[in-house]
Amino acid sequence: MSFDQLPSMESQPTTMRREDDPEYRDDPEFDKFAEDLSVKLFSLTSNIARLSSQISLLGTKRDTERVRERVHDLLEEAREGFKDVGEGVKKLSAWEDLNASRKYTQQKLSREFQSSGSEFQTIQRMALEKQRASASAGRTAIESTDTSNLPYSDSPSQQQSQVQEQDQLRLASQDEVDFQESLIVERESEIRNIEQSVGELNELFRDVAHIVHEQGAMLDHIDVNVTNVNTDTRQADVELRSASRYQRNARSKACCLLLILAVVLVIIILAAVLG
Repeated sequence: MSFDQLPSMESQPTTMRREDDPEYRDDPEFDKFAEDLSVKLFSLTSNIARLSSQISLLGTKRDTERVRERVHDLLEEAREGFKDVGEGVKKLSAWEDLNASRKYTQQKLSREFQSSGSEFQTIQRMALEKQRASASAGRTAIESTDTSNLPYSDSPSQQQSQVQEQDQLRLASQDEVDFQESLIVERESEIRNIEQSVGELNELFRDVAHIVHEQGAMLDHIDVNVTNVNTDTRQADVELRSASRYQRNARSKACCLLLILAVVLVIIILAAVLG
């Protein structure tokens, strides 16, 4: 940048309307869609935190049917949410004719979705392992149930009493077995649902991972451009400051020269007059 360019630069307007920026493109539909996706992603993150808290209770003394219902409901809600947001991210990634700022938003949402999806996959695997362990333990408990180990007595009256006691225990035990069987069937059904969901969402997450990979090179290019622009801006600022100091020094020197010339001229005039 030469100093001769400074007057022309100073004469230019210092502000520019956003509409005059060649990088600016008004796209309110994109902005609204991206904002909605961001809100949904935040909601998913909150659900994952609650789901993780509830799953940690499975298999402990605080494990109840209410806890399992909450786990089931949160899993279903999260699955549907990820399907919805995933399709939105794929739609957003196909948006064309975007400026650098909106491209960055596009890639940022894709990466956030990928991160949340990875966390949800881990949560699903944890829930699956705990459900399997619970169902296996229930099966083992049912198979080990035995009411025939009561002490034997030779007395007829005691034998009759033992038979009645065995019948009562058998009926009570059968009721418990039936109840436990129904719980196991529910847990095995939940296991199948989780396995199916894992398969469906894995395909969606692979699609988004592919999109993020493709966007990576573009994002790196944008980061490089931003860095270059910042560097150029700082360099231009340094040059402008140097030019400004040079102009101030030049003005001071010119004033001093003019003052000296004026003094000399006055002396010459006085000498001529007095001579």
